[in-house]
Amino acid sequence: MIDLRSDTLTRPTEAMRAAMASAEVGDDVYGEDPTAARLEERVAAMFGHEAALFVPTGSMGNVLAVRSLVAPGQEVLCESRAHIARAELGAHGAYSGITMRTWIDPRGQVDLPTIRSLFAPDMGPFFVPTAAISVENTHNFAGGAVLPLQDLRDLREFATGVGAGIHLDGARIWNAHVATGTPFEEYGAVADVLSVCLSKGLGAPIGSVLVGSSDAVAEARVWRKRMGGGMRQVGILAAAGLHALDHHVERLADDHAHARLLAEACGVDPASVDTNIVVVDRSDAAEFVAAAHAEGVAVATVGPTAVRMVTHLDVTRDDAEKAAAVLGRL
Repeated sequence: MIDLRSDTLTRPTEAMRAAMASAEVGDDVYGEDPTAARLEERVAAMFGHEAALFVPTGSMGNVLAVRSLVAPGQEVLCESRAHIARAELGAHGAYSGITMRTWIDPRGQVDLPTIRSLFAPDMGPFFVPTAAISVENTHNFAGGAVLPLQDLRDLREFATGVGAGIHLDGARIWNAHVATGTPFEEYGAVADVLSVCLSKGLGAPIGSVLVGSSDAVAEARVWRKRMGGGMRQVGILAAAGLHALDHHVERLADDHAHARLLAEACGVDPASVDTNIVVVDRSDAAEFVAAAHAEGVAVATVGPTAVRMVTHLDVTRDDAEKAAAVLGRL
């Protein structure tokens, strides 16, 4: 089976397993795991922020990041298909007591005029105030679309002017960096807090990193524990993240090339595929997925008429070509 359902399906390479097996570890709840600390310091520096926190999942990272900016009873604005709104099971409302309002963009982009119209200042006890704006780069359900740096800078300027924070869901920020050449610190500069994932395109078995100010990370560390995310000898997992940063970033260009190959076979303009995700509109999405599976290619529905295919570390060029032949014929 050639599995294109998600880039979360990757398995650790032998070299990554060796790095994990030899990791120096300690008790991270006591702040004594040296490998976790090394990962946190490295990622914080990459994005130009003061501190970082290793967390088990991207959803937890997003919940902790958003709650550092938005108090209970306040709101965050985001695009309608943002992961925080669509794929985190209402965690932000359940844990943090916040609400969301959304704008709609077919490519998941920053629509600044609409954001300006949605933004609600504190107008007293009758209206929910906007505390933050969340953006996702790359945008998962918009087919791995990249958000242009200038659009993010314009959003940063607006948010600063109205006193709102910016959360960047950077689960696949590595793909945006490879696709555009934009330095990580430039992405970090537009956000007050961001969450980046190690277990998607980078191929680590688990883990994300929350990045922000020292105060935000200190508070997030408390809430991580409160939510059951305090981990002990977590350096075994952090070592996988360090190995991924050393060896699996630049190779994402291969995944992007493989995605364009799939897109072309499926009648999607390859130029519209920014990174490693292809979304194909099919009125018979469920039937299409079943037919592909029967021929050895696993893809997934992400809506009643949307089929998603995602290239990743475990999909070779040969795999991509074989999958393209099957999907194109179907």
